[in-house]
Amino acid sequence: MAISAKLVKELRDKTGAGMMDCKKALVETDGDLDKAVDYLRENGIAKAAKKADRIAAEGAVYITSEGNDAVIVEVNSETDFVARNESFQELVKKIASHILATKPADVEALYNSELDGETVTSVMNSAVATIGEKLSIRRFAVETKTDNDAFGQYMHMGGRIGVLTVVEGTTEESVAKDVAMHAAALNPKYVSRDQVDQAELDHEREVLRQQALNEGKPEKIVDKMVEGRVRKYLEEICIVDQPFVKDSDQTVKQYLDSQKASIRTFVRYELGEGMEKREENFADEVLGQVKK
Repeated sequence: MAISAKLVKELRDKTGAGMMDCKKALVETDGDLDKAVDYLRENGIAKAAKKADRIAAEGAVYITSEGNDAVIVEVNSETDFVARNESFQELVKKIASHILATKPADVEALYNSELDGETVTSVMNSAVATIGEKLSIRRFAVETKTDNDAFGQYMHMGGRIGVLTVVEGTTEESVAKDVAMHAAALNPKYVSRDQVDQAELDHEREVLRQQALNEGKPEKIVDKMVEGRVRKYLEEICIVDQPFVKDSDQTVKQYLDSQKASIRTFVRYELGEGMEKREENFADEVLGQVKK
């Protein structure tokens, strides 16, 4: 029998299962909604819906590359125990390879894309049923380079922090990896100060101005003080201006200049950042290891 899109949507809303799984369940049960729900439950697919409201802030950040393409992806689980599970790690690698091959526009497009004959949504729901925890693909980025550039790939503690850099002017992966390790440790926000949004700078100036006034500084020297502090702020958030973690006597830009190279971009993911999770400062931990 013909299955309407409305019926598929209703089953999907009830169970949280993927669109293709819902359509198959309705076909198998001749369009009977209640029987289709039972079918999905019996096959472990509706299990994903029961876990949808749980917090998944563990998991792994993973990086892989092939030729001139590279991907960094964060896949979340509920517990660190599952994140160390071989099945979960294989799933993360499979998703990363799929992203690299298909280059979806965003996470929604990724979930709707086809992997091994089924949607990624179905693949993830099947993994939820097998592993027994909420799993989700949170974010990813695909970067490209030329034959004259290098990717830097660094993952800390098996994927608690991951950084992917694109360094131009050199094919030395060790140089690009050094910069990736630096970004993991110092957590910069931008490559250089010309990327900083003017609204952010204006906000920072206002905060620093009020701070100086509250300190009792004479108003006639406040503006000069503020500009000095803004320069210091930019040095802290822009990677090229930061003291290089492996040699604090030079900046990252000076280090790259010595290699006749420059950084075009970087992507830094810290597992679960911005999500509810236990308190740990991974950036400080990386910095401590780098300086050993």
